[in-house]
Amino acid sequence: MTLSKVKWKNIDDYINSHPKNIQVILNRLRETIKKAAPEAEETISYSMPAFKLHGMLVYFAMHASHVGFYPEPSGIEAFKKEISAYEWAKGSVKFPVDKPLPLDLVSKIVKFRMKENFQRVAAKQKNK
Repeated sequence: MTLSKVKWKNIDDYINSHPKNIQVILNRLRETIKKAAPEAEETISYSMPAFKLHGMLVYFAMHASHVGFYPEPSGIEAFKKEISAYEWAKGSVKFPVDKPLPLDLVSKIVKFRMKENFQRVAAKQKNK
């Protein structure tokens, strides 16, 4: 069975299923996200580690040669210039495992997504 088909109980299970060198990378990413959004709830969604706070913030997943980071299309659009050094698509960016993770950029994207979610909630409450 491929890792993407496993029903993970939590992010620890997901990270611990990978080799030690990959666990280090995934734990750094996790800690960066938690530091940027300390109130966010950790969860597993679409068989990937995810963080939510007033809606989904970001997801990440390990692939053969990269870590996929999924900050929703708005998170990609807002940081197109910064992520241009990486392979990216509408809602994802690929961080190669053989290069240092851009943790400052990850933090900025998470904070941006958190602000978006708070603004969406405030707008809904205002329109009630």
